[in-house]
Amino acid sequence: MKILIGVDGSETSFDAVRLVARLVDPTRDGVAVYFSPLELEKRLPGRPRSIVDGAAAALFEEACGLLPGGFARAPEMICSSKAAAVGLLESAAEWKADLLVVGARGHGSLERLLLGSVSRAVVHGASLPVLVARSAAAHDPLRVLACHHPASGAAVAQTVGRLRWPPGTVGSVIGVTESLLVGPVPDWVRTRVRDPDAAAMAQAWQREHDDERATLTGRLAAFQEMLPEPFHGQEPIVAEGNPAERILERAQADAIDLIVLGRTPTDAFSRWLLGSTSEAVLSQAAASVLLVPVTKT
Repeated sequence: MKILIGVDGSETSFDAVRLVARLVDPTRDGVAVYFSPLELEKRLPGRPRSIVDGAAAALFEEACGLLPGGFARAPEMICSSKAAAVGLLESAAEWKADLLVVGARGHGSLERLLLGSVSRAVVHGASLPVLVARSAAAHDPLRVLACHHPASGAAVAQTVGRLRWPPGTVGSVIGVTESLLVGPVPDWVRTRVRDPDAAAMAQAWQREHDDERATLTGRLAAFQEMLPEPFHGQEPIVAEGNPAERILERAQADAIDLIVLGRTPTDAFSRWLLGSTSEAVLSQAAASVLLVPVTKT
């Protein structure tokens, strides 16, 4: 796997390097560190180019010092004079990267407003998996939550399978059913069980609910089998309701370090009008998020 990491000198960008250090296999993977002199020139206005070049070399040295040793191919440095997001995306394509990694400035309502941020622009412009690192995963072992959806399960499993998971990694899988009939029979139906029509409705409601849970349970078992061994030790999590809310709740409850989920491309208007699971998780999760693109069919 070829992994391109965007570094700008901020602590969050170095957190991205630290997270990659836990997931990379030096014997087989290639790593490149991307740096934009244009961004540094904004921070050092009027300084000679030699100072900018020296700062770039220092950043590369710092990033390499955070990576493990023993690479079969020494980490590379890639520079571009273009704006950070554009340069990252173009460099990823030219270098034929398999994974693009960037740091996030924060999470919550403030970040949702920063639609022009580099990490967000990269996520929406990339056609390859993007890992947005919020902080270096502090837990040892690493805690990972892989999210299942019928449209993205295979793509997520393929990406997860290409990463090297540290010894002891605790991997969980979750799926969410969001049918209009989700949940137990509501009280307004139960209160009318003496009415034959209402009783039939209650029975049909319960059957639909049970069938959906059984179907999802089977899909999660198959999804879990597609994932590497660290994801086989936990019982699959079957949740009900809004997918983003259930994923975020579980991630917080289990102190998850990394959430992995699929992302189906949507236009800006659709994201504003309806939102999306990946958009909500990326904006609100305290954990790092690995988004795997899924092509619409």
